[in-house]
Amino acid sequence: MAGHSKWANIKHKKARADAQKGHLFTKISRELMVAARQGGGDIDSNFRLRLAVQKARDVNMPNDNINRAIKKGLGEVDGMKFEEMIYEGYGPGGVAILLEIMTDNRNRTASELRNIFTRHNGNLGETGCVAWMFTRRGYISLSKDKVDLDEDDLMLLVLEEGAEDFKTEGSSYEIITEPELLEEVKNSLLNRQFDVDIAEVTMFPQSVVKVDDEEEGKVLLQLMESLEDHDDVQSVYANFDVSDEIISVGK
Repeated sequence: MAGHSKWANIKHKKARADAQKGHLFTKISRELMVAARQGGGDIDSNFRLRLAVQKARDVNMPNDNINRAIKKGLGEVDGMKFEEMIYEGYGPGGVAILLEIMTDNRNRTASELRNIFTRHNGNLGETGCVAWMFTRRGYISLSKDKVDLDEDDLMLLVLEEGAEDFKTEGSSYEIITEPELLEEVKNSLLNRQFDVDIAEVTMFPQSVVKVDDEEEGKVLLQLMESLEDHDDVQSVYANFDVSDEIISVGK
């Protein structure tokens, strides 16, 4: 979990910067379109759309943009048709990397991603090569200094709401749930006036690869950022763990 936690916080800080230049809006718009196309435009009955709308609001995406994307997904407005895909590969040190993709041209996307992997000492793999290493779960992160509650009491609270696991990681509390229970646990925290830093459905690795070499770790983080920056990449997951020192060098 340590590797996931570090990258989750890195990418969420980066997301706030991306939102300022509209880069993140493009990714979220695609998610809204596909969610609406697959499950309809009713936010109350479409769990995936509800999560996408919340993600859009978290980065202050204008309501007009949200509604336009949903209408495109429902076919009410002309727009591109995106295909969902999973790409898999390996980074430096044999780190497993899983990508969630939305593309209107799979050949172009595959070629561009292959080049990104190659430039960063990795390689794009075959279907199924690393997906078995990951499990989909809900993930919530809270800053300890924003929680006015004893750690044991907080753990009891979230476990009673259906959380699978609770632990401390650095300056944060981390909560793991079944994907379907993410909203319920998150809302129980919000109802008690706790600030939630991260709440998302994500992929957790079953085991992690420790990357101790500074240069290798730096290249790995550059690979992760390059993949995140690609417009067709919705999410990037990996099973690495690197030290805070390597993270600070890689910035």
